[in-house]
Amino acid sequence: MCASRGQDAAAQQQMDKLSGQIKDLTDTVEVQRKRIDTLEREISELRDKVNTPQVNDSASREDLKALATQVQEIDKKRQDDRELILKEIEKLGKVAAAPAHKPSPNVSTPKPMDDTATAPATPQKGYDYTIAAGDTLGAIAKAYHAQGVKVTKAQIIAANPKMNPNVLIPGKKIFIPDAAAK
Repeated sequence: MCASRGQDAAAQQQMDKLSGQIKDLTDTVEVQRKRIDTLEREISELRDKVNTPQVNDSASREDLKALATQVQEIDKKRQDDRELILKEIEKLGKVAAAPAHKPSPNVSTPKPMDDTATAPATPQKGYDYTIAAGDTLGAIAKAYHAQGVKVTKAQIIAANPKMNPNVLIPGKKIFIPDAAAK
């Protein structure tokens, strides 16, 4: 029986040894499982970060190229606008530099003014004149002088008492007196 007890003790010792090894393996597996869970969480967080759009203050090369293209387009439009403005200014300069409208008095066909116009109290000889855009009393008097009618601005104002000499209305008729007419 001794031999059987020795075998039982040896078997028990092997069982205890195997149990210890199984316990060690179980503990190691548990530690490994915890490490795997931690790694899975970290991988999941990294995936979320990669898939989440980042607010980034820096621009990519493509962004910079697109911006440069837009700036070039804006600059081209600015240049085109500048050229258009210069052309318009040039046109205005030509209009301003052009001689003022010279009234062409109708010297050959004198006619008395109609009754509805403002005529001086005493009958006078002279001419009807229709004001044109850009006319001034000085220019009108000068044009009549060139046609041989000696008239001054003051005489035109006196002959048209209801007329505002500072505001000449195109299309309105005024009377140009001619003291030399008979």
